[in-house]
Amino acid sequence: MNEGTPLNSLALEKHRLPPVTDGGKETKGQILIIAGSREVPGAALLAAMSAMRAGAGKLQIATVGSVASYIGVAMPEAMVVGLEEEDGGFADSATLKLAELASKVDAVVAGPGMAEGVVCTAIAAELLKTHARLALDAALLHAMKPTQSPRESLPILLPHAGELASLLDCDSKEIDHDPIGCGLRAAELYGSIVLVKGVTSHVVTPAGDCWTYDGGSPGLGVSGSGDVLAGIVGGLLARGADPLSALLWSVWLHGEAGARLGRNVGPIGFLARQIADEIPALLPR
Repeated sequence: MNEGTPLNSLALEKHRLPPVTDGGKETKGQILIIAGSREVPGAALLAAMSAMRAGAGKLQIATVGSVASYIGVAMPEAMVVGLEEEDGGFADSATLKLAELASKVDAVVAGPGMAEGVVCTAIAAELLKTHARLALDAALLHAMKPTQSPRESLPILLPHAGELASLLDCDSKEIDHDPIGCGLRAAELYGSIVLVKGVTSHVVTPAGDCWTYDGGSPGLGVSGSGDVLAGIVGGLLARGADPLSALLWSVWLHGEAGARLGRNVGPIGFLARQIADEIPALLPR
C-alpha cells in the first residue's frame, strides 16, 4: 500500500504559510468557531484558543445559548453569539443565523462538540454555500452529503475512523485496512481535502495526492485533542493559507506540539489545552 509523501519540514517548504505581518487584527484574518453543546461546551474553547495560538486575528464563537455567557467569560478575546437550542444542541432556527455569520468571516471551523442531529445537515449545507474557507469536524461529518459541485476553496474534513466510515457508509474495519484508499474515496466523493486521523495520519486530496505523518506522542490520544487540531486548521485558514497548506501545517504543528509535551511533561498525562500553548513557538517566523 502506498504510504504517501512523508509530511516533514521538507514537504512543508513547498507549502509555505502567509508571512507574519504588522497591522491590526483584521490583517490576521477573521474566524468563526461554530461549536459546543450543553453537554460539551469546552470544545468551543479548545478550538477557539487553538485558532488564536495559530495566529488568527479576530475571533467569534457561535454556540448554544445556555453556555454562551460562560464561554464568553472563559474566552474574553472572543465575541460570543448564543443561539437557539433544542435538546442541548443547535435548533433548526439557528441555521440561517450561522450562515449569516459565516458569510462575514475569512474562515469557519464547525462541528467540535456539537450535538448530532438533522439540523447538522442543514448547517453543513448552508456553510458550503458561503465563500469562507471551511474546516468541518465531528457532528458535521455525519451530516455531509456527496457533492459534484466543488467550491472555489475546497473544504477540509477532519474525520477519525468512525466518522470516515460514516462518510463512506462502510464498516470502520475497512478504514483500518486501507486508510489512504478510503481517504481518497472520501476526498473525491465530497470534493474536499481529507485528514484520515490515526496514530499515523494521512492528508489526501481529490486529485489523488497523499502525505503521511507518523510523528507526535501517545499523549495526543486524549479528549479534546481533535478540537485543538480543528482550531489550528481554522487559525491558519483565517491567516490566508490555502486549504492544503493549512491542513499539512496543522497536522505537523499538532504532532510536533505533542512531541514537545512528551519530552517536557511525559509521554502521556498532558491535557489537550496544553497542546495549543506549544504552537506559537513552532510556527515559522
